[in-house]
Amino acid sequence: MGTPETSREPCPDRILDDIGGAFGMGAVGGSAFHFIKGIYNSPNGHRVIGGAQAVRMNAPRVGGSFAVWGGLFSAFDCTMVYARQKEDPWNSIFAGASTGGFLAMRQGLGPASRAALFGGVLLALIEGAGIMLNKVMSAQQNMPMILEEPVPNMAGGPGFQLPGRGPQAEPASDSGWFGGWFGGKKEEPKASGVKTEVLESFDSPVPPTFEFK
Repeated sequence: MGTPETSREPCPDRILDDIGGAFGMGAVGGSAFHFIKGIYNSPNGHRVIGGAQAVRMNAPRVGGSFAVWGGLFSAFDCTMVYARQKEDPWNSIFAGASTGGFLAMRQGLGPASRAALFGGVLLALIEGAGIMLNKVMSAQQNMPMILEEPVPNMAGGPGFQLPGRGPQAEPASDSGWFGGWFGGKKEEPKASGVKTEVLESFDSPVPPTFEFK
């Protein structure tokens, strides 16, 4: 899975891509915000017209502000990539701090420093959240699947037989639904083992006699 740095556009095209994305995000978000605000501030009977007029007046300005921020951020990011010759989260953090300080430069050194610090901390939090999310998703994808094997039935299940005995077939029972009503015949279990046979020669009823002639 690619990191947020490696999955982005290459550096010359990244600036235009971020400008367009930031303008679209600002225009859509600004439209929703100023439409609700225009409806709230307009009198009864003219709320929808007031909301549409507020969107027409303020949405392009918000989109342009976002586009300026996105363009400056991408420009500083590409500058850091060219200077350091590698892609890592530190480029985005430095770019966020430079963008915040550059946009607040007209207000003085103190506000510019605070804006730069705020921009750096904000981008550090965003990059940290992205790295943690990538680690969690990669760990879930690389997690091995554990298949639980069934426990063998030691009480005479299939494939198991007691020593000295062969497999025994279960007698067919007639004690089903009809057997329960009409008194099905129960089969007696057959005794397994060796039959004992009695020889007739040892069970003769007539004793032998000896006659002398």
